[in-house]
Amino acid sequence: MGQRVVITGAAGFIGSHLAEALLDRGDSVVGIDNLSTGDAANLAHLAGRDFRFVRHDVSSYIDLGGPVDAVLHWASPASPIDYLERPIPTLKVGALGTHNALGLAKAKQATFVLASTSEVYGDPLEHPQTESYWGNVNPIGPRGVYDEAKRFAEAMTTAYRRYHGLDTKIVRIFNTYGPRMRVRDGRAVPNFIAQALRGEDLTVYGDGTQTRSFCYVSDLVDGILRLMRSDTNDPVNLGNPTETTVAGIAEQIIRLTGSSSRIVHEPLPVDDPKVRQPDIGRARKVLDWEPRVPLAEGLTETISWFRTALGGNEQRE
Repeated sequence: MGQRVVITGAAGFIGSHLAEALLDRGDSVVGIDNLSTGDAANLAHLAGRDFRFVRHDVSSYIDLGGPVDAVLHWASPASPIDYLERPIPTLKVGALGTHNALGLAKAKQATFVLASTSEVYGDPLEHPQTESYWGNVNPIGPRGVYDEAKRFAEAMTTAYRRYHGLDTKIVRIFNTYGPRMRVRDGRAVPNFIAQALRGEDLTVYGDGTQTRSFCYVSDLVDGILRLMRSDTNDPVNLGNPTETTVAGIAEQIIRLTGSSSRIVHEPLPVDDPKVRQPDIGRARKVLDWEPRVPLAEGLTETISWFRTALGGNEQRE
């Protein structure tokens, strides 16, 4: 018998992939999203399955009837473009939204899984980043609205576990990419792919030597589902430990798209991390997990999806 799972932020990039994976394993899914950054088109292919969509802002009280086995809290702007344009809603969903989602989980005695982020490490002084690292975050910098919202969400999630005995999980997600990312998402992979497919110059911020570690979305979802079923309550990094420079990923996308685009450089944004690489030792040990999709393979799939998105669905931009 499958479980009944609630996903906040279900119409987003990762949320929609989670919904699909849960349905594929026989679960019932309730997706909640206010569509501020999500796209209902990401869920259209789930019509006719055991999926129910509720349009709602989780920064307001969540009222949902019936039993719930797990609450996956994915609601939040996630790209710099979004949280810099929506600083206060980002803080509210990290605080009030997390409180309401935890309240739902407590009322239903459900497992709670928080989508946290590698951004809790800020511009890290430890490399690679382990879960025991407390981070180097500027709380009043422009990125602080996202970083501190997630750090607060982790603190509240942990308080619910300690005070109420709730079964909680925290996943710290590192750079993830794949189909259903928005064309104008603002992050490196969708930016570069869209620019390359249009024949535009690829915009690299800074000198391009800053590093990122890119995980394909199917690998991430596999890790999240393993974490949801696990006994661990400690934060777990999920990401691909293979590190690449931002300029290197731009060059690879130019090759894979066959584009004639060039790379141009713009100033580095304030507090942009210089390095980003997960230590996934804990995920390997407690979840028996590690990413399997090579970067070139994942990029090829993502490029194919973007060709279609750019060809006839401008609302995804």
